Amino acid sequence: MAYRQKDYTYNPKLTSEENTLLDRLYKFKLSHMAEALERQFLDPNSELEDFHTRITELINYEWDQRQTTKFNKLMRKASLKYPNADFDESIYEPDRMLDTHTIELLQSCKWIDEPKNLLITGSAGAGKTHIANALCITALRQLRTVKYIRANTLLFESEKARKHNESYEYVNTLSSYDLLVIDDFGLMELDMDKCRDLFEVIETRDSRKSTMIVSQLPVVKWWDLFKDNTYADACLSRMTSKAYRLECNGRDMRKSQ
Repeated sequence: MAYRQKDYTYNPKLTSEENTLLDRLYKFKLSHMAEALERQFLDPNSELEDFHTRITELINYEWDQRQTTKFNKLMRKASLKYPNADFDESIYEPDRMLDTHTIELLQSCKWIDEPKNLLITGSAGAGKTHIANALCITALRQLRTVKYIRANTLLFESEKARKHNESYEYVNTLSSYDLLVIDDFGLMELDMDKCRDLFEVIETRDSRKSTMIVSQLPVVKWWDLFKDNTYADACLSRMTSKAYRLECNGRDMRKSQ
């Protein structure tokens, strides 16, 4: 990953040698380490710490800042609906009727490496999208690439790309993400062209990358969405045959709020 080189600003409170060291760290594109070292130079008590402690602090600070930068970049590209979603204690509340053991296992993200799909289904307002986004953030913190998109938006963008002869590029872009999340699956119409567009997206990811499907409809009713049986078979077999499942049939979280 390329890092933009920052310019060092001379600090009159430091010696010439200290300023030179900091300037060289900036030129090495180690600006975060330089910031931490500058704080050490300005701290009269820093020399109470041994060398190992001080150098560890510098390296860890540079590492942590770079990881944060990568995470923030991945987060922006993921376009999550709930960028602050997390797994709080509410998932263990009995009336939410969640399989918390499965949720805990999914947080390891090993299923993304396998790769297998994840189907999250359940009633409206049960927190499906929030759970999906929380899993996305878990994957992003492991520096995996993620894309969240609603089914209607996916089909609209696919149609637009097709009309501009850019379908190949669009499908390839979606196929590159470690995890693709298609939300509100079932709240859309699938004519023949849209069936074909959806198939191309699902096919390019099949057995290569993980796809998460979030839907109010139970899986057994997904067949009814398709206008063509051939595409129904082709899409559903790829979506469901290698998939874990999570059901959300508890209380309506919107009403409780």
